[in-house]
Amino acid sequence: MGGHHRFQTGKVGALRPLFVRGANEDSPRWGRMTQVYEKERELQHEIEQQIALGAPDVEVLAVELAGPERFCIYIDHPAGVDHALCERVTNLLRSYLDRYAVDVSSPGPERPLRSREHFARVLGRRASVRTSVELDGRQRFRGEVVAAGPLSLSLEVDTGRVEIPYELIVRSNLIDEGR
Repeated sequence: MGGHHRFQTGKVGALRPLFVRGANEDSPRWGRMTQVYEKERELQHEIEQQIALGAPDVEVLAVELAGPERFCIYIDHPAGVDHALCERVTNLLRSYLDRYAVDVSSPGPERPLRSREHFARVLGRRASVRTSVELDGRQRFRGEVVAAGPLSLSLEVDTGRVEIPYELIVRSNLIDEGR
């Protein structure tokens, strides 16, 4: 199938085939974007380990490259995120400052969502999800989070229910509904 993958998705319980397009490894855009997403995941893994040692009560929600020499890390804490905590986390990441400008931020009302745990916390709320490849002809989805399974989330979108594997998510966030 050369760069195409097949997943199953359900629309109100009925399964239908889902074809993934846009995964052509020969495409320059695919290669650049894949490198960005892979670098973000690599950085997130490294940063999570570093933060766990110096501030185990801080959760790293997401790391997003804002350019080749800048990244933003979104953090959360049971007591909330304030300027002092952002400064503390920045100090833990000093080793990155020779290569990157580092921004540390609270999640805000449109908090990043990447993992099963993140989606499980927001069941019944609306989210925006972007995938690394096309799923059923699109890469961007907006809808209600209806399930957070072990390998994928279920999102109720305008065309029905779609299953999105976590490994294909490159950006996702809660939609601020003014709560």
